[in-house]
Amino acid sequence: MKQTIAIALLILSLSPEAGAARVVVRRGPRVTRVRVNVHPGFPIRRTLPEVVVRPGVAVRVAPRVYLAPVAFTAVVVSLPGAAMRPWTGSETLDREEGWTDFTMNIDRRGTGLLLDIDRGSAQISFAEVVFENGDAQVVDFNDRVHASGVYSLLDFKDGRKVDHVRVVAKADTRESVVRVHLLG
Repeated sequence: MKQTIAIALLILSLSPEAGAARVVVRRGPRVTRVRVNVHPGFPIRRTLPEVVVRPGVAVRVAPRVYLAPVAFTAVVVSLPGAAMRPWTGSETLDREEGWTDFTMNIDRRGTGLLLDIDRGSAQISFAEVVFENGDAQVVDFNDRVHASGVYSLLDFKDGRKVDHVRVVAKADTRESVVRVHLLG
């Protein structure tokens, strides 16, 4: 009798109808949140948000030394012509995802970085700029909301090579696009 019940259960578990009964419909993307991961010596001491980490680039250079953090000052600038911007990267943020941690692979030499917020405002925690020698410059936005516009993110007139930029931000409106421009 036990064998008959076991065989019947096995047959039921293999039937297509049994599999259909286990289908779970999920609306929207599956989101896993984690605490922001930072390297030893990271200069911001406040509690950082839980984030959705966007899969992306494999970075070549990990932060070796953190320079003194820079407080972001919302200086609006005009976007120079494409010839003056040898590299541009963008990320679209959705308000439903909440805080998002994304990295942009630059791997180029330049003289500064611009932050371009488009299609609505964005709340930004910090941007971490990592140079080819391992120096990391953190720009602290202090979790403030910034309106659409082009802002000066960081100037480095010595023509340094930027490996990558990491940003932790979230859309304050339904959707925001965050772009980073490298100035040549």
